[in-house]
Amino acid sequence: MSEIKNAIIIFAVFTIIFGIIYPLVITGIAQVAFPSQANGELIKENGMIIGSQLIGQNFSSPQYFQGRPSYVDYNASTSGGTNLGPDSQAEIGNVSANMQQIIQENYLPANATVPSDLVEASSSGLDSDIYASSAMIQIPRIAQARNISQSEVREIVVENEEYQLLGNPIVNVLKLNIALDKLNK
Repeated sequence: MSEIKNAIIIFAVFTIIFGIIYPLVITGIAQVAFPSQANGELIKENGMIIGSQLIGQNFSSPQYFQGRPSYVDYNASTSGGTNLGPDSQAEIGNVSANMQQIIQENYLPANATVPSDLVEASSSGLDSDIYASSAMIQIPRIAQARNISQSEVREIVVENEEYQLLGNPIVNVLKLNIALDKLNK
């Protein structure tokens, strides 16, 4: 009986320490030391939250940069991919359809090379960033839709390059689109 009593006490103590106190302390430290990151790196415009730097959004208008495809429609509560392998006929069909859409929407030649991040969904379905080269092929479409010069749009891409991944500059799609909207104001 005393062993059961000791087990219950140890269970209760560890539950309080590691289930309540530890998470509250770590959350408190994160809120003080890294408030933006701890709250999801939210982007606000005019006092309203318009998105997160960490989670992609669906931009379908020709006036906006488009990010990676998402099989979960950028829904963070159902994060995930298709679980289809590279040899899957369904996945090959998805990538092929995405490629044809990118080629058509961006006035590219039929045999154009399309960056992989514009045609293949990520494993999370939530990527907020694309390669700068993927943004560059969208410039003619955006410039025409907004009736502005391609050099203005290109300048926005270059100004928003954030870091490099394997030697390729990365841009955040939401930040690019916010910069485009500010340009038109």
